[in-house]
Amino acid sequence: QVMLRESGGGAVQAGGSLRLACEDVQYTKKRTCMGWFRQAPGKTREEVAGLDSDGITTYADSVKGRFTISKDSAKNTLYLQMNNLKPEDTAVYYCAASTLDICNSGSWTMRAYYNFWGQGTQVTVSS
Repeated sequence: QVMLRESGGGAVQAGGSLRLACEDVQYTKKRTCMGWFRQAPGKTREEVAGLDSDGITTYADSVKGRFTISKDSAKNTLYLQMNNLKPEDTAVYYCAASTLDICNSGSWTMRAYYNFWGQGTQVTVSS
């Protein structure tokens, strides 16, 4: 069983930074992918950043150069460092993990390929 616990959300002004953390509290099976997604009010959930089991990272165009995804394997924790935040980054951010072989750096954006999701953490960026 995989349980994901997110933290680190909050409210910041444009140009500020936040770091989100996602702790896998009951890691029992290798994750093929881990990713961050976000959902703004009235919009569908969209991909933000992904990390596959080979350590390959991928990003949505909207966050390239500003966000960094990383993992501390010793702590079973995934991070999302968010710099130069913009009001359009305001959303609930979700951590996701996959134990399915179909998930990799080429398919990480597919929400259906993730079988575990966190509860979400709110990020609010004011102008």
